[in-house]
Amino acid sequence: MTANATADGTLTPRQAERRRGILRAATALAARGGLEAVQMREVAESAQVALGTLYRYFPSKVHLLVAVMREQLERLHEQVRRRPPTGADPAARVAEALTHAFHALQREPRLAEAMVRALSFADRSVGSEVDEVAQVTSAIVLEAARLPDPPTAGQQAALRVVAHTWHATLLAWLSGRASLAEVRADLHTAARLLTLASPAAAEDELQPVPPPPRGAAPVGG
Repeated sequence: MTANATADGTLTPRQAERRRGILRAATALAARGGLEAVQMREVAESAQVALGTLYRYFPSKVHLLVAVMREQLERLHEQVRRRPPTGADPAARVAEALTHAFHALQREPRLAEAMVRALSFADRSVGSEVDEVAQVTSAIVLEAARLPDPPTAGQQAALRVVAHTWHATLLAWLSGRASLAEVRADLHTAARLLTLASPAAAEDELQPVPPPPRGAAPVGG
């Protein structure tokens, strides 16, 4: 985000409103025509800002659409807060929340396609924006899981894998390489990693192997 801001790096109210207007314009164009429909000059005209102003906020179309994706995910996160999933365990709740999120994006397939393609085109110059998308996705998964305790290292890794799976299945569906049934199956499979990474499961896996009794012949001897 390169627009001039206040001394502490935050946007002024006027700048924040201008940024929201730009994102609304880009979202509307993408929803109508996908990635190709989002042309920076048209975004500027629709948002009623100068083209140079638009580039100060978003240096490229990829920056802009990744920001749109973050905004869409933040809305999904708020929906999860307001209407938490009701599954019996963390895996079921995560699968439920991500399936609902997928269906929400499915209602605007051209917008979803534009956002996911922009994410796949992102290079290092968009690194911080891509990281923010990943953080919001992980926050959605963690919110849905409602773990009884802070996540263990294993559960944190599982949360990352679940978030990666969600993005990958969305891309596979948009490109016609996966059916809706396959998307749902993959999301449920990835969500079960949270159960496998639970503290109880980890303790079972790490139980020490008792030493052989004295005098016993070594294995393979």
